[in-house]
Amino acid sequence: MDKHSEAFSLKQISEMAQKLQFFLLLIALCSISECVQRQYHFINEMKTWTEAQRYCREKYTDLATVDSMNDTTELMKIVNNVRLWIGLERKWQWSSGDPVLFLNWGDKQPDGKDECAFMRNGEWHDWPCNKDCFFVCYNRSRGLVFVNERKNWTDAQSHCRLHYTDLVSVRNQNENQQLEKFINDSPKPEPGSDVWIGLFRDSWQWSDQSNYSFSNWKLGEPNNVGDHENCTAVEKDAQGQWIDISCDHQLPFVCHEDKLIVIQQNLSWSEALRYCRQNHVDLVSVQSVEMQYEVMSDVKKASTEAVWLGLRFSHILGIWFWVSGETVCYQNWAPGNGTSEENCEATVRSGAVQSGGDQTWISRPETHKLNFICSKY
Repeated sequence: MDKHSEAFSLKQISEMAQKLQFFLLLIALCSISECVQRQYHFINEMKTWTEAQRYCREKYTDLATVDSMNDTTELMKIVNNVRLWIGLERKWQWSSGDPVLFLNWGDKQPDGKDECAFMRNGEWHDWPCNKDCFFVCYNRSRGLVFVNERKNWTDAQSHCRLHYTDLVSVRNQNENQQLEKFINDSPKPEPGSDVWIGLFRDSWQWSDQSNYSFSNWKLGEPNNVGDHENCTAVEKDAQGQWIDISCDHQLPFVCHEDKLIVIQQNLSWSEALRYCRQNHVDLVSVQSVEMQYEVMSDVKKASTEAVWLGLRFSHILGIWFWVSGETVCYQNWAPGNGTSEENCEATVRSGAVQSGGDQTWISRPETHKLNFICSKY
């Protein structure tokens, strides 16, 4: 071997050693990375569940969602030894299975005590399902049908399903006004009578509409004592475990503020990075499957087919990295993206997440104009 070949080989060995050290560092960092999706805020004011929900939506994002043990740990860092509201309640749904996209509750409604809904003067109220009311059915061919008989909610539902399609659903303000006029114009013995609609309370759901998959109930809970324990509190001295209680109790509570925000401006990757750092913290880093779920939820608000992440390719090191300094431990590339062949291109490339489909990551030239996601913490 000549001197030039020997020098070249030593240089190669040195570079390989440096890269090996770098990747060993990545492995070490990946093993300790955490994902905190939300910022929690303890509010030491006594409110009912509905009042607490309204407060959180005005001041922050919503009443606290706690959907992992990591969230529980973060929550317990700011509060201990007190019973408090979180954002889990038995959700309202339509008998027909239509999504609940619109609500028109009257003052101080729902009060959290009852499971079925009726309309009075265009506004909705909750009431025990065993009470007798007139009701409105929906029929695919005839439209709205007023039934001039008093039945409890379950019998009214059965009647509508047997003779028509189902109890009526209300999907928006226009339909609510049409239903109110229809009821007022229908012949009935008592003007202004309460009328069942197809809304009832059933399974658990978070106030921010997150899926209810993780639970941390105290032993024996939820037990729904008195059939009106429809809201959830973290129990005092229970290591963050939950109990179900009546929503009209007055308790302190915890709000959450989302860590992420979708910016509906079309900017290049570098412009998006500058915007996030000037107005928030940084372009988002996706370090775990939990954070990916958060991103998947948020990108639905985007107006472009993909959304910039804080993901960048280094031609010098031959790796993808997060601009916030975290390592790329978790990966969610779409097929054909993030590959070594693609990364050999001279074009400067950055990472984005698809706003539709499987919402996997894709590689794009950094000059493309896309919406983007900023991290707020």
